Amino acid sequence: MLIYRLQRVSAVALLFFLMLHMVMMHYPPLHISFDNILVRMQDPFWKGVEITFLFFALVHAASGSYAIFSDYEKLARFKKIFVVVLIAASIIAFYWGTRTVLSWQAMI
Repeated sequence: MLIYRLQRVSAVALLFFLMLHMVMMHYPPLHISFDNILVRMQDPFWKGVEITFLFFALVHAASGSYAIFSDYEKLARFKKIFVVVLIAASIIAFYWGTRTVLSWQAMI
């Protein structure tokens, strides 16, 4: 039941963050350029938004993958291994994604 709730909560959060991301990063009122994005990403608020977006995307992907894997009874004996690999991969992806977002610096 926890996986079901995680999937639904992360889906709703993803809808919000995806709309916010698309509007602010891909359809700004000004001309879009890499320099404009770098300037925007200097604001800690936008870095937080991108990191939160990444978090919910990984939660949604991991819980969905687990739900699909759980449907196959023949693979039940590998469930614990799959969960460990899934959690490890999610943590590594979150680490690298967060590190990337936090490393963005404006070139002055």
